[in-house]
Amino acid sequence: MLKWLKRLFLWVVLPLLVLFTIGLIRNWDTVQRVFLGGLHVHETAPPAIPADIKHPSILVFSKTNAFRHEESIPAGNAFFAGLAKDKGWGYFQTENGAAFNPEILSRFDVVVFNNASGDLFSAPQQAALQSFIENGGGFVGLHAAGDSSHEGWPWYQNELIGAKFTMHTLSPQFQQATVNLDDKAHPVSAGLPAAWQRTEEWYSFEKSPRGKGYGVIATVDEKTYKPVGPLGKDLRMGADHPVAWWHCQGKGRTLYTAFGHRAEAFAEPETKTLLANAVEWAARQKGSECDAVPAGAKAP
Repeated sequence: MLKWLKRLFLWVVLPLLVLFTIGLIRNWDTVQRVFLGGLHVHETAPPAIPADIKHPSILVFSKTNAFRHEESIPAGNAFFAGLAKDKGWGYFQTENGAAFNPEILSRFDVVVFNNASGDLFSAPQQAALQSFIENGGGFVGLHAAGDSSHEGWPWYQNELIGAKFTMHTLSPQFQQATVNLDDKAHPVSAGLPAAWQRTEEWYSFEKSPRGKGYGVIATVDEKTYKPVGPLGKDLRMGADHPVAWWHCQGKGRTLYTAFGHRAEAFAEPETKTLLANAVEWAARQKGSECDAVPAGAKAP
């Protein structure tokens, strides 16, 4: 029996342990991001920004110190680069948090967080982004930009995003559901249908930001999918389950949407329309909603 156990260890268990260790080493970055509290890398040397960036200009940021959406980030970056080219706007994409200093940010009109996740910035870099937005800069956040990996920065989660992420669907993870346009008059809604179908990893939040006075652009109909998370966790928010909303943070225009887990999102006509409108609105190229009360919003 002892010989048999030794052979089992040498020929089965040991090779499996070796393969597991090799896999762990090769994927250590992912293990840290997902299972060990994320990375805490804060760059100190900023990237070189071209001297001839046009205005309006977009700074697309896709740094991930937590979970990385490997397929959707390149697709999103390509979409925003194409949008800027079509409009004749300036564009720069980076994953370097040191780009967030007052001098560099002053050269852009809107910052896009394309699935950026985790502990992204040093304290001075956080302050630079907050000042940029509250003094009139625009912000558009996608999907992971509003997940729980940002809880260490209260201003970002509570004010800029305005809602606390709870969990996403996992039974199954990706489901088709009906999205309803909530505010048909907002410039970000231009060209969108009253309702449409799309497949997503649906996010749920502790409360709707509508109660804080934020304006809801679109909601997802929970009757059209299974709002269930890990171990059968109930993710229902009820009739008011926002998936895109806006507000004004100081003088800045901000919009967040939970869309964008899959690369396919950036090929969907409705998502492309929503994002193009959002960037144009956040860059102050259309609308004047910061002077108005969000449609359907409750008083803060």
